[in-house]
Amino acid sequence: MHLRICHLYPDLMNIYGDRGNILSLKNRCLWRGIKVTIKNISLNNKFCPENFDFFFAGGGQDRQQGLVGKDLQKKKGLIKKAVNNNKVFLLICGTYQLFGHYFKTHTNEKIPGIGILDLVTIASNQRKIGNVVVKLATNTLVGFENHSGNTFINQKGTTKPLGRIIKGFGNNGKDKTEGAIYKNVFGTYLHGSLLPKNPHFADLLIKLALENRYEKKVNLKPLDDTLEWQAHNFAKKLP
Repeated sequence: MHLRICHLYPDLMNIYGDRGNILSLKNRCLWRGIKVTIKNISLNNKFCPENFDFFFAGGGQDRQQGLVGKDLQKKKGLIKKAVNNNKVFLLICGTYQLFGHYFKTHTNEKIPGIGILDLVTIASNQRKIGNVVVKLATNTLVGFENHSGNTFINQKGTTKPLGRIIKGFGNNGKDKTEGAIYKNVFGTYLHGSLLPKNPHFADLLIKLALENRYEKKVNLKPLDDTLEWQAHNFAKKLP
């Protein structure tokens, strides 16, 4: 098998260890004998989503978000088609916000999003920073957040929270939600990076991407994740 990864805006959206998510996905595939190719796509680059199975984009500052927001508008139609074709996306922090309807900055500038996720983000005066534990249906996610934006999901829409907050602020510090899911699009505020210490979530993304590409059920070979789970459980105990 072959997993084709598109790393969106690695030169602009790559803070707090976000690139580690790409390294984790790559190694977890190679350890199983799954071929991996990674292509970087940034501003004004030719973009052919049909050539990829998995898309990743990290977080950035307001200035970088402004630049990326404008470029995403050019790619909006192609991205929507990829989403409707059940391609897999992992979006961290700033890019997560830009896949919503808009991000309103501290200066009241409204950066348009591409509306894949039914949510909006509004900057606040409160910096939400620290270690996070998120409850999923069958397990937990751990990570690190650092954002001032408050993200609100349309509770009546098809976009759902990724999980519920056990520790930390999450989307807005009020409704106990963290991240968002629509089809195979996953958005979250968790940096750290996220996937090395959440091997179960990394494998879910790999499995979804391969099953979508090959149109059949995929059973991933088990790995020795002793160190990864030690890191996960240690992170859960952090204040």
